[in-house]
Amino acid sequence: MTTESQHQPALPPTLTRTLTRDLGAHDGQQVRLQGFLHARRDLGGVQFAVLRDVSGVAQCVGKGLHLPLPESSIEVLGTVKAHAKAPGGYEIQISDFRVLSAATQASPLEIPKMEWNVNPETMLDYRYVSLRGLKERAALKVQAELVRAFHEHLNAEGFTEISTPKIVSAGAEGGANLFKLDYFGEQAYLAQSPQLYKQIMVGVFERVYEVAPVYRAEEHATSRHLNEYLSLDVEMGFIDSEEDVMQLENRLLANIMAHLKAHCAAEFTLLGATLPEVLPLIPRIPLLEARELVNREYGHVVGGKDLDPEAERLLCQYYTEKHGSDFVFVTKYPRAARPFYAYPEEGGELTRGFDLLFRGIEITSGGQRIHDYSMLMESIATYKLDPESLAGYSEVFKYGMPPHGGFAIGAERLTARLLGIANVRYARAFPRDRNRLTP
Repeated sequence: MTTESQHQPALPPTLTRTLTRDLGAHDGQQVRLQGFLHARRDLGGVQFAVLRDVSGVAQCVGKGLHLPLPESSIEVLGTVKAHAKAPGGYEIQISDFRVLSAATQASPLEIPKMEWNVNPETMLDYRYVSLRGLKERAALKVQAELVRAFHEHLNAEGFTEISTPKIVSAGAEGGANLFKLDYFGEQAYLAQSPQLYKQIMVGVFERVYEVAPVYRAEEHATSRHLNEYLSLDVEMGFIDSEEDVMQLENRLLANIMAHLKAHCAAEFTLLGATLPEVLPLIPRIPLLEARELVNREYGHVVGGKDLDPEAERLLCQYYTEKHGSDFVFVTKYPRAARPFYAYPEEGGELTRGFDLLFRGIEITSGGQRIHDYSMLMESIATYKLDPESLAGYSEVFKYGMPPHGGFAIGAERLTARLLGIANVRYARAFPRDRNRLTP
């Protein structure tokens, strides 16, 4: 058995690679494993090497091994033996061992023990290493499967995936929360939403969606905000009201949760998380009634024009306890709390906009949009926006746009709430907040 050099050739490929999750199918057989040295121990001349691959970990045992530093890439040839105390119930008795690529210095984080003794900010500083942790990568695996289910469900319902610009001449929602950049001498911005473009594309495909990052130049420092996040955007045409949009999201979430149950059971177990049940009809409550409810039931007075974080938490608590639903739609938002393209109800004070709350936090904003050109121009004037800066968007409404609506889900927020991750930054591989541009 040797470990002399990272330039050592790999073991002869007489065996195809086996993943650690499949060891149970090879009890008593010789297998070939490849992965990272997750942990190591030397007990009286017997060496224990915990190998980590994409599917899990396996304990490998041998004698006379000169184990490299943890996180080195290694290859093991050995025999599978049942072992009740080993990870996964099986152990590898090593017959040959190679270092494929040796770590040149000790890892800045002891990955198996990160959860107990590493400062959370340090885990972000060394994200390129900390992401190798079992729980860290489990969260990203869940998010990847969530996005996969998002694609699959919308494709099945006749939606077309689109790709919209991330360098734009104006913001989709107005305001000052835009990152500025120089575009060949002209002022440009990073897109805060694909909203205007996905509405335009309703005139092309009727039902569209996009999975892409969006950018918000907000100087917040909370556990629920990022300055760059993954937005799951949906827009659909020929609707009767925002109710069609909410029903679509209801079906979508039910299928996402079913997909996660089928494909991520191990990750949810590892993280100690539980999947929510999505009711056939997620409860709805108008915003003004929601404010009254949290005041009446919990004595919490809501200021401003929306729900504050505590009101969101209390409203979700109420619907979980009284209705058995981790989700609740808050509907009929006032116009002052919605962007210029939100469709106004008769009277003009309320809109057909909604938010979806989940386990105490908003994960979706959506609603029906204005599709009539004259109504849109009136709304742009009401919001005191520059119609010239929005001409590239508003022009399409001169050509018969259908009644339409949609929503956007923040992938990191949804992932964090599903898995009980306290800070949304840990639900993104490489988060960007007001203080973080690296790694």
